[in-house]
Amino acid sequence: MMIPTFRPEQLKDIPVLKAGYVVRVHQKIKDISAEGKEKERIQVFEGQVIATKGGKAMNGTVTVRKISSGIGVERIFPIHSPNIEKIEVVKATPARKAKLYYTRSGQEAKIKE
Repeated sequence: MMIPTFRPEQLKDIPVLKAGYVVRVHQKIKDISAEGKEKERIQVFEGQVIATKGGKAMNGTVTVRKISSGIGVERIFPIHSPNIEKIEVVKATPARKAKLYYTRSGQEAKIKE
């Protein structure tokens, strides 16, 4: 099995992402209209980072959680994906733990304000 090589221009310059931060992720979405035409738009997903994996490496991911209409929604974003337009930190509040999976159960996050 051959290990793929990556060019430096494929890596994105992303901000520091830690658990507890509130981020806004801009992702490219392809819509297909009724006529069959493809349109590309930017969809924004804003929520709290509950986990990061892989750091800033090529295979790095970030899990973001938000509450939408009373229902928790989580998305895992590969940070160097060409579909990710940009990631911006809205609020940098550090958490006491590296993984905030306990927020799924409805408990209040232990975050310093």
